[in-house]
Amino acid sequence: MKTKTAFLCMLFCFALKAQENGWIISSGKVEKYTGIVTANGRIGILPEDKPFKTKSIILNNVYDKESPLGVSKILLGMNFANLDLEIDGEKITEENISDFEQVLDMKTAAFTTSFSFKDKAKITYTIYALRNVQYSGYVDIKLIPTKSISVKATGKISTPEEYVEPLSTFRVLQDLETTMPILQTVAKSRMGKHTVGISATFIWHAINSTREHQRPQLVHEKVSEYDNRLSFEKELKKGEEFEFAWTGAECSTQDFEDPQTESERFVIFNLLTPREDLLDQHKKLWADLWEGDIIIEGNLQDQLDVRLALYHLYAFSRGDSNLSIAPMGLSSQNYNGHIFWDTELWMFPPLLMLNQDIARSLVNYRSDRLDKAKEKAINFGYKGAMFPWESDDTGEEATPAWALTGTFEHHITADVSIAFWNYYRVTKNLEWLREKGYPLMKEVADYWVSRAAKNEDGSYSIKNVVGANEFAPNVDDNAFTNGSAITALEFATLAANKVGEKPNPEWVEVASKIRILKFPDGTTKEHATYNGERIKQADVNLLTYPLDVVNDETTVLKDLKYYEPKLAEEGPAMGQSVFAVIYARLGNAKEAYRLFRRSYEPNKRPPFGALAEAATSDNPYFATGAGGMLQVVLFGFGGLDITDEGIVQKNPILPKEWKSLTLKGVGPGRKTYKVE
Repeated sequence: MKTKTAFLCMLFCFALKAQENGWIISSGKVEKYTGIVTANGRIGILPEDKPFKTKSIILNNVYDKESPLGVSKILLGMNFANLDLEIDGEKITEENISDFEQVLDMKTAAFTTSFSFKDKAKITYTIYALRNVQYSGYVDIKLIPTKSISVKATGKISTPEEYVEPLSTFRVLQDLETTMPILQTVAKSRMGKHTVGISATFIWHAINSTREHQRPQLVHEKVSEYDNRLSFEKELKKGEEFEFAWTGAECSTQDFEDPQTESERFVIFNLLTPREDLLDQHKKLWADLWEGDIIIEGNLQDQLDVRLALYHLYAFSRGDSNLSIAPMGLSSQNYNGHIFWDTELWMFPPLLMLNQDIARSLVNYRSDRLDKAKEKAINFGYKGAMFPWESDDTGEEATPAWALTGTFEHHITADVSIAFWNYYRVTKNLEWLREKGYPLMKEVADYWVSRAAKNEDGSYSIKNVVGANEFAPNVDDNAFTNGSAITALEFATLAANKVGEKPNPEWVEVASKIRILKFPDGTTKEHATYNGERIKQADVNLLTYPLDVVNDETTVLKDLKYYEPKLAEEGPAMGQSVFAVIYARLGNAKEAYRLFRRSYEPNKRPPFGALAEAATSDNPYFATGAGGMLQVVLFGFGGLDITDEGIVQKNPILPKEWKSLTLKGVGPGRKTYKVE
């Protein structure tokens, strides 16, 4: 009963705190814990529920082979965000603290942990993945002694065992009277592809940190090349508030010729920049991101869930990076950190509405790898460009060879081109369309002409594919594959006309004759041999949204009612999101809201609501699911639509559970749409 009472108290306190502004998610100690990542598009820092412990750091777009015969896998970074704190010779652990609380402030991307150590001190620390200094993190710490105490703080660089040849050092750099103590480790990634350099140091806010004689004395301890430590001790009187920080930076040869030295520079910048200035710039950049926001009145939990989804898409991306977003973002190494259709179909549309800079990075990621896609098409006997099902830094196919998706799930090539045309339709950036957009869309269209097979009756089939429903491999005329190919061919024709080029007449010919199969009653048939089997995720229904290939209401409803009951519980969350958008666009708010909640509520993991991929899985954070639920709000309830005239609002609808919905900062004009 005590556990249940404590849990109910935690929920009540959480609700009260969240009531303040709809930006705060907090939790006390819970039995089953899933952390929430703080990230800046380059690194992701995942805290634990133990004092001063961090589970992992993920490095975006830094890959090495997972094994000698394996595929690429995103790197687990060397961890600079773990500390030890001792008071009067006793190390602080989860066993000797009380009043434990963790708070995520989504507005400033700050993750704060607070607790009391016996009757001796109250301690608070906040973790930032600095948005302004993008390869670095910052742990800001405050101690308030309730008795006179002796404090020992130890900052650590922990190197995962998969790294090879680590070299751990401590140096005090000096320029005139300015001294800069640097704890540092340099190592090779698991198969030697990259050198990774990490640096860290302490910062004392209340003194002139550039003068060595005013600092506490630092002690270096190298437990091993994999465990590098730096510590100091300080006596504190009762009530003598003490603030300091621990900052680290991590760089690799993916981005820098000399990652060791560059990591030092980032740490020195953080060391010698006043805390207020450093953190104010981080907060300003997050304030700029939140110019694109979704505001729900009348349902606090829905507001928090939607904001948390948007927070993650912002945290996992950068408008200045030309990088994409993996299904699990920067929260883990799941799916090897590869890039799938998850970006173009699920995460890209909300970001295109609310932040065109990030959207441009996502499409530029693909155009930067166009040459590799052209090589792949040639290698498989096709023309044009053929994008990999799983992509990494190289742009080559990164799917494990045993997975049929890597060889046969070809709709990704159309998905990329569709995202390109939608980026142009929203931004009207004709220069980008000429230089990056149309060249890729042309190659994609040529691919689909070469990929389609002409039937005796003059129609075209696309044979031997894995569709969005991956439960059905190696089928012919998969509905979504065919529908996306039609759409990509039509969009390429429009793009050619827009840039003043002559479109290939075969694009129109093939697009107009690709088969969309039907059952006798008019329901769209998922593939040539489909006979009512269970499906992994929505496939046919994607022809209605987002493709608009199937748009007569009778067929739309038939397809909804036929396929929704067939969606497997272990399937990813996005299928429910598709159904929800379609019901909202049909004016059925009740069904839309039911499916909106069903698209993510069973996937939430305590205590912060991190999303797992499916109701039956435990692999948060699933950024793809976040993209799906946000599309329900924007394109379903909000009524937004991407057209050749740009973003328009058509028939918004409000569920009875909400008082109003405000979509803020939409499109290049930063428009506000309100539904009441």
